[in-house]
Amino acid sequence: MSARTATVSRDTNETQITVTIDLDGKGHLKGESGVAFLDHMLDQVARHGMIDISMQVKGDLHIDDHHTVEDLGITLGQAFNEAVGDKRGIVRYGHAYVPLDEALSRVVVDFSGRAGLFMNATFTRDTIGTMDTQLFSEFFHGFVNHARVTLHIDNLKGDNAHHQAETIFKAFGRALRMALAEDPRMAGQMPSTKGTL
Repeated sequence: MSARTATVSRDTNETQITVTIDLDGKGHLKGESGVAFLDHMLDQVARHGMIDISMQVKGDLHIDDHHTVEDLGITLGQAFNEAVGDKRGIVRYGHAYVPLDEALSRVVVDFSGRAGLFMNATFTRDTIGTMDTQLFSEFFHGFVNHARVTLHIDNLKGDNAHHQAETIFKAFGRALRMALAEDPRMAGQMPSTKGTL
């Protein structure tokens, strides 16, 4: 399989973002978004997905975190869509259950070519650190719309909001890792009866 890397930039009046990813990386995150808790979550995605993510982010954080979080999701989604290529030979589907103490989340992803987010998570706090928990859905909406994936996220239980979020992002990383793995039995074939994704 050829190198699955991409660099994508997004430049608006609200944010200036450049993201580089390597889907076959070592699990390293480089750079900061300016939203500390989001960086902690993206580190989980990189580590558990074995994906290298490098980002340069400048956003209008003096207003709030919304534009930065959403636009980073958009840019990452665009990078994933480019890096995965035509999807020949990949597993396509990925899923993971991840616990952290009392919290448990399930994430299922399909590199279907169709954007869809189905997220069921009621956080026990409105903020984690300084991050508004409503922004997690904005991040994932941005990602799925531009990565063109179907993504189901279910926080099944949890009392601690930090634990809830961390299980979601760890499971997201593990699900991505499974879906993007090369399937030796597929041998370069398209993982769809349609012949295209």
